[in-house]
Amino acid sequence: MRIAMIGAGNAASSLAPALARAGGDVVQVYSRTMRSAARLAAALDCGATDDLGRVTAEADVYIVALKDGAVSGVLPRLCKGREDKVFLHTAGSLPMGVFEGLAVHYGVLYPMQTFSRERPLDFGGIPCFVEGSDNEALGTAEALARGISGRVYRLGSEERLHLHLAAVFACNFANRCYGMAAEILEQCGIPFDVMLPLIDETARKVHYMSPREAQTGPAVRYDAGVIGAQSALLAGRPDLRRIYDAMSESIHNAAAKADEQTSDEQTSSQ
Repeated sequence: MRIAMIGAGNAASSLAPALARAGGDVVQVYSRTMRSAARLAAALDCGATDDLGRVTAEADVYIVALKDGAVSGVLPRLCKGREDKVFLHTAGSLPMGVFEGLAVHYGVLYPMQTFSRERPLDFGGIPCFVEGSDNEALGTAEALARGISGRVYRLGSEERLHLHLAAVFACNFANRCYGMAAEILEQCGIPFDVMLPLIDETARKVHYMSPREAQTGPAVRYDAGVIGAQSALLAGRPDLRRIYDAMSESIHNAAAKADEQTSDEQTSSQ
């Protein structure tokens, strides 16, 4: 299957080599800058361009791995004259319908993972979510996904929006929490790497128990003394203090709700 990769950012730089290793023939990389296109193309031994007018017409499938805000501006020129080809985007937050009226066979290949150019990933365990406008598009998306991953799921655009929202909480927001922890530690000259065993164990625990069961800390039992003292330490950082207070309240409310549900279940079973 001949593939044109539209994009050369973090996602494309991980996905394109994975597809090539699985037997896909990546024939060209497009990027807004030639430097980015050439860098990824060199790793794939294929052509590169920074001109949409020079994107090959010989590919079977065009995979659009661009920032969400750039997709709508690229699609009209990309799809024109290639309406019979298959077009897939890789975004969690864009509906499949962005291709509607521009192409006949279109869909989504969304690998749910955080990508960095500097960090190669094994796609084998990465969940890939696919959607297609018709059997040809869905079959293409599934074939590509199954070539790189053992975890492939069909999922509609509406459900994928919720999946992506959950991923933002689990990944992007969690990483920002690491950043806030680093800022607090830096004030006292404490290196961030002292947090790594704690971070690693927190992540490992949710492989074996639910996040609710894994939750610990003063907010679970609402230890007002500890929470008040820690909140006061953030007086000079009102942005962090608002987050701390809101998160403490959320954790406590979730724990209280879980305790109430457990109590109701025990009562009903008696």
